[in-house]
Amino acid sequence: MNISIEKKKFIDAVYKVARFAERKSATLPALSSILIIVSDEGIKMRATNLETGIDLTVEGTRVSDGVVAIPATLLQQIAASLTLDGTVTLEHSGDIVSLSSGMGRSSIKTVPYEDFPSIPFPENPKNSITLPGALLRTLLSSLTSCTSNSTVRPELASIYLSIEGGVLTAVATDSFRLAEKKIPLTNKGTQGKLLIPAKNAVEIAQALPDEDIAVSFDDHHCAFIGSMGTIVSRLTNATYPDYRQIIPKESLAEAVVLRKDFEISLKQTAIFSDIFQKVNIRFDPKKNHISFFAHNTDLGESSETIPAHVNGSMLDLSFNYRYLSAALALSQSESISLSAAGPGRPLIIRGVGDASLLYLVSPMNQ
Repeated sequence: MNISIEKKKFIDAVYKVARFAERKSATLPALSSILIIVSDEGIKMRATNLETGIDLTVEGTRVSDGVVAIPATLLQQIAASLTLDGTVTLEHSGDIVSLSSGMGRSSIKTVPYEDFPSIPFPENPKNSITLPGALLRTLLSSLTSCTSNSTVRPELASIYLSIEGGVLTAVATDSFRLAEKKIPLTNKGTQGKLLIPAKNAVEIAQALPDEDIAVSFDDHHCAFIGSMGTIVSRLTNATYPDYRQIIPKESLAEAVVLRKDFEISLKQTAIFSDIFQKVNIRFDPKKNHISFFAHNTDLGESSETIPAHVNGSMLDLSFNYRYLSAALALSQSESISLSAAGPGRPLIIRGVGDASLLYLVSPMNQ
């Protein structure tokens, strides 16, 4: 094997692929490696930890073909030490790869590539949808924060995707808050449901390009396919709860506020939240404002009032301020609406003019 790749393209490729290699694998070193394949199909870099995998196409010059496996951590360290100008040349002979860059040259001991496992692509995928990579990246990365950190209930540690009636519905919940985003699709005949583990979604989102990506899936795996190659994830084998049952149908108090006012006031008040990160919100329809209040025995207290269009009854509710602020990352609307069903009932946050978003957060004890 003998190839040359521009340094910037080499560095980008190594960082993307290394994310999918196993961090530590004493029993199977190939899992901690990046497999480089040079053939008539071009230059490809592969990695997998058996949960996720990537097959990335890299632009470069082929002198001779071959296959080699190199420890991912070592290749990452080399990539981090390179400047962006010039090219990198890799020549394989025996169990050594010589990596040349400018006046420098390194000899890298390889790993037996025969032990590299196959990446589990979906077998006979049932359906496929196509979405812009930038949209998918934002969707997966923003919803991941709303999933559970515990694996006791694996379905809550996953992002739920439902495709029905020409709409993709993406949902994440940790049982304290819930985020739902809806995206219209062009291929309206596709239907299906899948659960992507949140930890896999993080790696996938960071590797997706902006271009259109085809998402295909079967009962066990899903694949994200573009001109850059393919990224694969194992799916969670569980049933997602019927979250629609917990969404209140009526409200006791509603308010519309400027997103900027809400964000600033919440941030300032949260400085004085207690060890439970509790912040109180009061809906005041008579004065047409909502107010934030936080009290900390050691620090003191703070209150902030912002103008709002308020309907319904006066109401006081307490929330974890981090759960409230998380809603702001899900919509870019200038104004947001708050709909409260009453004491002890969830609060619904939406972006005004953004019908795609529903964010629900449960209150804390007063």
